[in-house]
Amino acid sequence: MRLSVKNPMRVVLLTVLLSEVLVFALAIPVMVLVSDVPAGRASLFAGGAAVLALVAAGLMRRPAGYPLGWLTQLLAVGLGLLTASMYVVGALFLVIWFVTFLLGRRLDEMAASRAEAGPGPDKVTP
Repeated sequence: MRLSVKNPMRVVLLTVLLSEVLVFALAIPVMVLVSDVPAGRASLFAGGAAVLALVAAGLMRRPAGYPLGWLTQLLAVGLGLLTASMYVVGALFLVIWFVTFLLGRRLDEMAASRAEAGPGPDKVTP
């Protein structure tokens, strides 16, 4: 469940993870001020999710990056247990991640089918 190295959607997935780091950090004061979650608990869970997103982003070139990215998406939705707004935000990130991954898979499939078909009639091979 990885995308090829040359797939442009890898950059989009990386951007999603890095955006989540910022959103998770900003969720801490929301949890504390709006949802009355103790600061330690909010920092532990949202901060942990931010660290996981950062680690997943750093590992996107390795096999472990994608499973950690999927886990990050589940944790984003799971933070809704601490503050309801994270259900919406986490679901949005999950949808963006899922759609981007699907589009990346389609690009990989198209590239593979082009490679199998060989050069077209308008291309001259030396």
